[in-house]
Amino acid sequence: MKSEKSMESSRAPGRLRPGLTPESNENQCISLAMDIAKQKLLDGTASNSMILHFLKLGTTREQLERERLEVQMELDKAKKEALESQAKVEQLYAEAMKAMQRYSGYSEEEPNAAPY
Repeated sequence: MKSEKSMESSRAPGRLRPGLTPESNENQCISLAMDIAKQKLLDGTASNSMILHFLKLGTTREQLERERLEVQMELDKAKKEALESQAKVEQLYAEAMKAMQRYSGYSEEEPNAAPY
């Protein structure tokens, strides 16, 4: 089994495979930055702003903000689905109206023509 230090040295930035997408590149950079921040916190060399950043992440207010954002995302998703559903219902309604007009003898070319 490898020790933690030997595993960290094998993750040297020069040995990382480049990300396939911009998002994966960004995630790699975030991961590397988090590793450096963690090491600085462990070594006692972290700046005050870095320490405050991680302290703020652990506050109740930050946790409530995260929950609020999650609920907002769910709400936005539900609104989007409702709009898509409404559009589908309107399309079905229009198709049903056309079908009823055809059955009653109206042609599509003459929408105002009376049946025989």
